[in-house]
Amino acid sequence: MLAVVISEPGGPEVLALENVPDPIPAAGEVVIDVASAGVNRADLMQRMGLYPPPPGASQYPGLECSGRIAVVGPDVTGLQPGDEVCALLAGGGYAEQVAVPAVQVLPVPGELSVAEAAALPEVACTVYANVFMAARLAPGETLLVHGGASGIGTMAIQLAHAFGARVACTAGSAAKLERCLELGADLAINYTAEDFVAAVREFTGGAGANVILDIMGAAYLPRNIAALAVGGRLVVIGLQGGASGELDLGTMLRHRLTVHAASLRARPVAEKATVVEAVRDQVWPLIASGQVRPVIEAVFPLADAAEAHRAMEAGGHIGKILLAAAAR
Repeated sequence: MLAVVISEPGGPEVLALENVPDPIPAAGEVVIDVASAGVNRADLMQRMGLYPPPPGASQYPGLECSGRIAVVGPDVTGLQPGDEVCALLAGGGYAEQVAVPAVQVLPVPGELSVAEAAALPEVACTVYANVFMAARLAPGETLLVHGGASGIGTMAIQLAHAFGARVACTAGSAAKLERCLELGADLAINYTAEDFVAAVREFTGGAGANVILDIMGAAYLPRNIAALAVGGRLVVIGLQGGASGELDLGTMLRHRLTVHAASLRARPVAEKATVVEAVRDQVWPLIASGQVRPVIEAVFPLADAAEAHRAMEAGGHIGKILLAAAAR
């Protein structure tokens, strides 16, 4: 098969499309003929040598894909060749085929095309696991989403809105702010010109956000703590602004705050299976009904993975960037 290989750590130019061995499913796995793969910031970090795959995972980038099941491995039930699916991966999505544990596979929901479904697994599982399972966002509470126009952000806004929360978000351009409002955000803050702490405090009548979904890490840590309501929960899922910061434990004690930091990729298969099952039960009906939709900015051929990475690094996109694999 063809797969995108990282020749050495570096810029987008180190991505090369090469012939590699076809995957063979282990017990409990299926092989998917990939239609599309999602491009995520984690892929850029892996390309630069900053985010290696967990032990046993494919060395090719790609944390989500969609396609049709080609081979069903031993001890797999409920799936068969030809099924249209999407899947949460630990790696390997930038390829014509990928092997994945069957418990990380989801059906293509509703009226979405197989290609569109590649935009769902990573963002849906990340948002649901962190905002709803870990931070327990409840109807009527306020969620602040940083990077509201990103793939994660556009999914978080829609899900929180659908589950009855109020949503504030940050973004860096008028076009992005407008799109966030269209997706269900109640407040869109231009972080280049506004103080998000003051804006959220005003929006909530001085109370603050109950839950914050953060991709920045250290750079936003003090301000995130300042923006939280009593009993608030900060969920850190990205470190674009650095990995080390100081916490005001006095404020945390007085206001009973929680900081939760988690990634999805390195979790054991059993934990991912729990998340995927919850997403199937709670999120998939919203997508099937059209209440929540993937937001797709652009689709690049698999051979143009480097251009897809450049587009993501440029930062002008809204929602997801996908790679289209050639049909086998």
